Amino acid sequence: MTNEAHTSRPTLREKLYRVIFLSDTPAGKLFDICLLLVILASVAIVMMESVQSLQVRYSRLFNCLEWIFTILFTLEYILRIWCTPKPKRYITSFYGIVDLLCVIPSYVEFLLGGGHFLISIRILRLMRIFRIFKLVPFLHEGRQLMLALQRSRRKIAVFFFFIMLLTVVLGSIMYVIESGHNSGFTSIPVSIYWAVVTLTTVGYGDIAPVTPVGQAFSAIIMIMGYAIIAVPTGIVTAEMSRIHRAADTLKARECPGCHSKIEEEDALFCKYCGTHL
Repeated sequence: MTNEAHTSRPTLREKLYRVIFLSDTPAGKLFDICLLLVILASVAIVMMESVQSLQVRYSRLFNCLEWIFTILFTLEYILRIWCTPKPKRYITSFYGIVDLLCVIPSYVEFLLGGGHFLISIRILRLMRIFRIFKLVPFLHEGRQLMLALQRSRRKIAVFFFFIMLLTVVLGSIMYVIESGHNSGFTSIPVSIYWAVVTLTTVGYGDIAPVTPVGQAFSAIIMIMGYAIIAVPTGIVTAEMSRIHRAADTLKARECPGCHSKIEEEDALFCKYCGTHL
């Protein structure tokens, strides 16, 4: 009996795997929270290091903190490889590649020198926060949103293809209207760029029509842009409504008398046959 209990006891690798990869234990949640704080601090250092005045003043501090973060992330990466049952699968996974790219730049700069441009890759550490999202209680809603985007991808693809054609047509028309008036519409590609900027209501203002006809036509495109922006939102929202209705139907109770689906959670009697639920 003692030997069976001893053999069933989890090993150190299994304990580490549960702490590092899972968050269903207090230790796992604490690890994820600490990792989240370290990631945010590291990203903050990278952003502050890009400010020239701060870089000149606190270069030694930034360098010291960066090596501390690099060593911590390196140890975490090694531990993930060691404790996971399938190391190769983790190494070649999306997050495994991101984890590796987060620690490589500092070592490349130290060994080869002159690789400071690689330091900007460290901002990829921010992507690791997606791994911590399993702590968020609204993960189910996030999955529903991803499912809605996946189901509506064909409609959205058709819509964007239509928008691409529309911008080509509108840009070409504006080129015909404005070319020769020294207004910046020097070619059809430039006019298409203007159509994209105007249709999305961004409005950089670097190119603007000068003729009355061009200004009137641009006003129509601007108004059209407000209606076009709402289309993808409506497509995704409609798909999310279908998913919510389907989920509510699955959650609905079944009447033992008539076997109808009862969606009201607080109902005591079936609204179809009156059977007690």
